Amino acid sequence: MIEFQNVSKSYKKGSKAVDGLNMTVNNGEIFGFLGPNGAGKSTTIRMLTGILNIDEGKILSEGHDITTEPIAAKRSFGYVPDSPDQFLSMKGIEYLNFIADIYDVSDRAEKIRSLTEKFEIYNALNNQIESYSHGMRQKLVLCGALLHDPVNWILDEPMTGLDPRSAFDLKEMMRAHADSGKCVFFSTHVLDVAEKICDRVGIINNGKLLFVGTLAEMREQFKENTSLEQLFLEITDHAETNL
Repeated sequence: MIEFQNVSKSYKKGSKAVDGLNMTVNNGEIFGFLGPNGAGKSTTIRMLTGILNIDEGKILSEGHDITTEPIAAKRSFGYVPDSPDQFLSMKGIEYLNFIADIYDVSDRAEKIRSLTEKFEIYNALNNQIESYSHGMRQKLVLCGALLHDPVNWILDEPMTGLDPRSAFDLKEMMRAHADSGKCVFFSTHVLDVAEKICDRVGIINNGKLLFVGTLAEMREQFKENTSLEQLFLEITDHAETNL
C-alpha cells in the first residue's frame, strides 16, 4: 500500500508543483496516475521514491515513512524511472548484480536469468549498457526494479520504448502482481493502456488531484459511455478553465 497524506512540493515561491495531495493506492490493484505534461506526476513519484524532499505532508510505502524510514520504505518498492539512461559504462550483468547487492538478493542468478529471458535481453548481459537500444535499457531497468520481489511496483512511463511483445508481457506481469495482493502504481500518457488494465486511476493537473476512482465512477460522475481519453480531456480542460 502507498499513502500520500497532504503532500505538497514547491519549486519556486508561490507555485506548487504538487498541492495538498491525499491519495491511497491499495494492495491488490493496478493504479494509473494520469495527467498532462507538467501536471505533477513525476514530482509526486520522485517524492515517493525519496529522490525529492517533501515540503509538507507524509508519504508511506507499506507503512514506512519515506522521510523518516527511507531504507525500510525503499526496500518495499521497485522503481522504474522515466529515463533508463543510467550506469551506461557498466555491463548489463554488472548493473543487475549491483542492484542485487543493494537489496541482498540471495538467489540472484536464477532471478536474473528468469527476468532477462522474459524480456529477451539475457544474451546481451555481457555488453555495455551504452551499446543497448532505448528499449533494451528500459527492459534492463525493469529487470533491476523487480529483482528483489518488491511489494510495491512504482513505474514511471514503463511502456516507453518497449516492443509490443515486451509491453504485453509487462502488462501481464502487472496484472499478476496486483492479483497476488500487491500494488502497482504507474504513470502513463497512453490512456488506452490505462483504460484496459487499471483498477483505479488518479488524475492530477497543475499539482492538484482532480479525481480518484474507477472508470465506472468517473463515467457516473461526468459522462456515461465515454472513453477514458474523452473523460480525461474533459476533466483537465474543465480544471484549466477554472484556474
